[in-house]
Amino acid sequence: MTQFFKAQDGTKLAYSDQGEGLPVLCLPGLTRSMGDFDYMLPHLPPCRVIRMDYRGRGQSDWTGAASYTVPVEGRDALDLLDHLGVESACVIGTSRGGLIGMMLAAVARPRLRGLLLNDVGPDIHRPGLERIFDYVGRNPAMRTHAALARALPGMMPGFAGVPESRWLEEARLHYRETAEGLRITYDPALREAFLAAFEGPAVDLWPLFDACAGLPLALLRGVNSDLLSADTAEEMRRRRPDMIFAEVPDRAHIPFLDEPDSVAVIRAFLGACA
Repeated sequence: MTQFFKAQDGTKLAYSDQGEGLPVLCLPGLTRSMGDFDYMLPHLPPCRVIRMDYRGRGQSDWTGAASYTVPVEGRDALDLLDHLGVESACVIGTSRGGLIGMMLAAVARPRLRGLLLNDVGPDIHRPGLERIFDYVGRNPAMRTHAALARALPGMMPGFAGVPESRWLEEARLHYRETAEGLRITYDPALREAFLAAFEGPAVDLWPLFDACAGLPLALLRGVNSDLLSADTAEEMRRRRPDMIFAEVPDRAHIPFLDEPDSVAVIRAFLGACA
């Protein structure tokens, strides 16, 4: 069930808190919501799953492009843990969520029990950024969920063996069907924030990855990913030989987290955190 809390600046943010046991904070992708983790939930061992919609996404308040940044969203995640009285949590971060997780490892290390990165690392491959640039902040041309589901296999190269039902689930998760057609479920101003980062100077994120030293760490990579290159994943493994790792076949950016390889890594990661 969706609940709400207020961040430090008064922004109302949506979250879900379910289950008992090891706290697991799930941080979604750039344009996505807590629904990013729906497919994963049935495969988890008993634990306390905490999910959130970042500001400007899903059911959370819109606060403008200047506030849609990794540091602000990381602060909001810590505010949620404070609101729930959770001292520390395992973090599962999908894409943008993984960047937030690495930042938290650097600036709020005691709050993390471990970090799992879903198809993201400290070096973002340019082709993946360019693909995001093409769609972020824009409504699709398709007018219905069914039409988008039929189009998604062609729009998502690198995915294979995905049933039609999953594409329809994806369409329903990430777009609203209205009389005017499909609409994005986030503030269109997120495009401005993304462009500011996209066009800005390159930032060295390897120190954030290195800040995870000593924490249980896991990495999932879609074998066809255009955002996390094989070379970057290899360098991450070189720096952290103990990192739990799997490449997910027939997946690009991002794995759905219910594939057998994904489930095995998630379970092993949670076991290491516990």
